[in-house]
Amino acid sequence: MALTVHDTKKCETWDLGTNFFIREEDILTQRSRVEAVYSHIAELNPYVQVNISAASLDENTDLSFLKQFQCVILTDTRISLQKKINDFCRLQQPPIKFISSDVYGICARIFCDFGDQFEVSDPNGEEVKEIFVQSITKANPGIVTCLENRTHGLQSGQTVTFKEINGMSELNGNTHQIEVLSPYSFSIGDTSDLEDYTHGGIVCQIKTPKTVCFESLEKQLSNPSCLIADFSKPEVRSQNCMNVTLLVNEELVRWLSRSARGSLPPLAAAVGGIASQEVLKALTGKFSPLQQWLRLKLDIIIIFFFNIFVCRGDRYDALRACVGRSCVGCGAIGCEMLKNFALLGVSLSGKSGEIIITDPDLIEKSNLNRQFLFRPHHIQKPKSTTAAAATLEINPQVKISARLNKVCPATENIYSDEFYSKLDVVVTALDNVEARRYIDSRSVSNQRPLLDSGTMGTKGHTEVIVPNLTESYNSHRDPPEEEIPFCTLKSFPAVIEHTIQWARDKFESLFTHKPSIYNKFWQTHSSAEQVLQVKMKSRESLEGSFQVIKLLSRRPAQWEDCVLLARFKFEKYFKRKVSSLFWQSPKRPPSPIEFEFKDEFSEEEREAINLLERAISNNIVSKEHLQTTPILFEKDDDSNGHIDFITAASNLRARMYSIESADRFRTKRIAGKIIPAIATATAAVSGLVAVELLKIVAGYGFDSFRNCFFNLALPIIVFTKPAEVRRTQIREGISFSIWDRWTIHGKEDFTLSDFINAVQEKYGIEPTMVVYGVKMLYVPVMPGHNKRLKLAMQKLIKPSSEKKYVDLTVSFPPESDGDEDLPGPPVRYHFSQEDN
Repeated sequence: MALTVHDTKKCETWDLGTNFFIREEDILTQRSRVEAVYSHIAELNPYVQVNISAASLDENTDLSFLKQFQCVILTDTRISLQKKINDFCRLQQPPIKFISSDVYGICARIFCDFGDQFEVSDPNGEEVKEIFVQSITKANPGIVTCLENRTHGLQSGQTVTFKEINGMSELNGNTHQIEVLSPYSFSIGDTSDLEDYTHGGIVCQIKTPKTVCFESLEKQLSNPSCLIADFSKPEVRSQNCMNVTLLVNEELVRWLSRSARGSLPPLAAAVGGIASQEVLKALTGKFSPLQQWLRLKLDIIIIFFFNIFVCRGDRYDALRACVGRSCVGCGAIGCEMLKNFALLGVSLSGKSGEIIITDPDLIEKSNLNRQFLFRPHHIQKPKSTTAAAATLEINPQVKISARLNKVCPATENIYSDEFYSKLDVVVTALDNVEARRYIDSRSVSNQRPLLDSGTMGTKGHTEVIVPNLTESYNSHRDPPEEEIPFCTLKSFPAVIEHTIQWARDKFESLFTHKPSIYNKFWQTHSSAEQVLQVKMKSRESLEGSFQVIKLLSRRPAQWEDCVLLARFKFEKYFKRKVSSLFWQSPKRPPSPIEFEFKDEFSEEEREAINLLERAISNNIVSKEHLQTTPILFEKDDDSNGHIDFITAASNLRARMYSIESADRFRTKRIAGKIIPAIATATAAVSGLVAVELLKIVAGYGFDSFRNCFFNLALPIIVFTKPAEVRRTQIREGISFSIWDRWTIHGKEDFTLSDFINAVQEKYGIEPTMVVYGVKMLYVPVMPGHNKRLKLAMQKLIKPSSEKKYVDLTVSFPPESDGDEDLPGPPVRYHFSQEDN
């Protein structure tokens, strides 16, 4: 793989606000832009050869040198030259893929032409579906029903094949086009002449390549086919549009002419990510390409002051051409966001703002393919401090603070309400739902705007949460992650994911859990002799002693012992046949695996005393033998053997149950629970988040904000308004939303009746229920209950030097008998008046 970067211009101050690889010294030394960025691009990936070119490129240039390339990407190029290069690319055999992209102020566009006949091998990039069969009718058409009413997720016209069908075996290995009848069934054509279906079977989806036809830039300029993603009108969703008509607005043209030379860094990031994904499609034939135009427009004319652009000669001129001012003050994490913040001039030195980033993790090798602030020599260094240093290289004027603490309940003494109160915006870059829910709850509690985002492969989303305007993240619930039942892992694996999870559990048990128990046991008991003589022979019970002593007796002292122990495990896991079970699809009966060597060993369970006596008599017990080193699973170190162990164990178990095995890469992804990530989607998401950040800092209203979901593989880009905050009315004149916090000042000797009386006195309503804390202690309000619950309440919410108040949620009686109680807002009960 080789990349050639071409540019004929010199570095200038303007570039500092838009190009994160250009430094001030490049301007002082009058370096060309291509020379300035070359070394930074080359160090991103040592496996990609990077070349540079500064040769003249215009309408008179001989374009034959382009024949060496598979794809040509143009930016900042006159339309006449674009058409000439596009025509040249189309004439080649095979055609050279052509992409052009530009940002004009707050507008951007991408154009793709991959030739008259471009084959797409994988239109959507989704995992191939495998569905278990419940029944197949003998009819015309034959109807396939999924097992246990599980949805198949297929679409009419798709092609499937069958395997492991019993009875109607003629279906196995043959392909069939389907017609979807319901989420749980589909038809496959005439099955009336086949044998009767008896049981079992798996439907396997087959991905069918498709051919996409493109037109030249010349034709598309007069009759464009556009994918339009409009930030201003949610009713205009992403769509393919033919014969697009441009309605010219004089005011819009005048405004665009003032800002077109400017560049909004977040928009450039988003467009760069989308265009880069199209390059990958052009080179690999994977995912559906853009046909043929993408148009992005940010209506920030209503968000920022419509100022006449005046150059000041500094790095922010390109930004001023668009927005008229820079923004300061926010807390954020994430490499791409930090790059955008640096270019935008967020939190400049000498101002009151500051970027605060925190991440407890160290940089891993797998981070390098999408977190471009990190390099190989940064591996095992803290993410936050390394990212902060890299951000300052982009813009030394930014004020940034890096921390290593995880944001969680255990660190609320660090990330306190006082800390949140000093933030302008919270920007998250999290990888799990629970962390998002916690940050959301703290942001809502402290009335802070929150920008949430995430990616999964080519998919991405952004969500805007603004106090008193929108619902919060916790206002809706993501579906829970489906867990594999224990009985399935133990006895009834049906797919490779089951065997991989089984192997991962065995790794944790053998190398982490059991060694930890072993160490804990010998920390309690001083020696093996003391356990044998005093405890065991006196028939005193020792919890867990059998497993601990078995580990001690089998602890390898040399390589041969390791081999012997491995053979024991092989016999236990892969040879013993499970019997007396009723097997029915998708349950598969196991077939024992014979070990290849002739010399076989049998594992015999011995009593714990005999094991320990042997260990002592053979003098293998020493102080060192009474401690082990538990191994924590690490997926990114290819030399530690962790993934190799899981791959081998998983595939052996898969072989037992006639399940297709998985290679090391797939096993690593599943066992390591790796969320697919790609730099193109990361760049797109970060740019969209930064755009919403500008809107929040500008202080504009609900109608200006947009949530986004995109899938670059299809491609689809959808912008919608956030959910508007809902208000609940308790009584006439008394209503609340999730953002409201009622405040009551009480006393340190807190009782439940104190709280109830304070609520009734302040709001004229007696609560019917009080809810406290994450553990959700429900306290029904009934006569005579206060004395009984007084101690429990005081223990849970006792004041301390760090705890000045408690948040309680109350419910109120309905206005009409028979209706449900009305949930009220959180009430912040300060333990003393001066604590306010």
